Amino acid sequence: MIYSVRGKVAAMEPGLAVIECAGVGYACRTSTNTLSQIRDKNEVFLYTYLHITENAVDLFGFADSSELSCFKQLISVSGVGPKAALSILSDFTPSKVALCIATGDSKTLTKSPGIGTKIAQKIVFELKDKIAKEQHFSSAELQSLPQSGGNNVTEAMEALAVLGFAPAQINSALMGADPSASVEELIKFGLKNLASG
Repeated sequence: MIYSVRGKVAAMEPGLAVIECAGVGYACRTSTNTLSQIRDKNEVFLYTYLHITENAVDLFGFADSSELSCFKQLISVSGVGPKAALSILSDFTPSKVALCIATGDSKTLTKSPGIGTKIAQKIVFELKDKIAKEQHFSSAELQSLPQSGGNNVTEAMEALAVLGFAPAQINSALMGADPSASVEELIKFGLKNLASG
């Protein structure tokens, strides 16, 4: 399994970056968000995901771990392939995708090319349901979070869970958050703390 690649950008084209590592060029399929982050850099680092099917072996690369986690979550939904996941991640940040899922906003996801209403609804339904079953927060953890605007905090916690963060990480990341903040602001606050931690 290839965990990551580090090297020079040998070539770039829509949806693809070739990263040269020790003389070997790794063709990494990726989102426009990642391409914009690595453009004009001398050396880049990408988290990778190796996708193997009967007819192909593809390497996917992402500038940050949250985008990789979101990609994995999306392709875990039956009927959602890597191409569809990249389409979504090319139009939206991982935090925005997580927010759509946590709030049940499937309509926004349909703005991505190739994402129809049924697939968008399936993404929201399957991932939101999975979070509800897998993520468990203790009463002590919940009490340590901002108390007013509790619904926003809960939605932000669910959104961060979509990105693959554990309850303890999410709890720590949201400590000290503004109780009156919106869901999106809480997610950004949490992601900033998680990135610096």
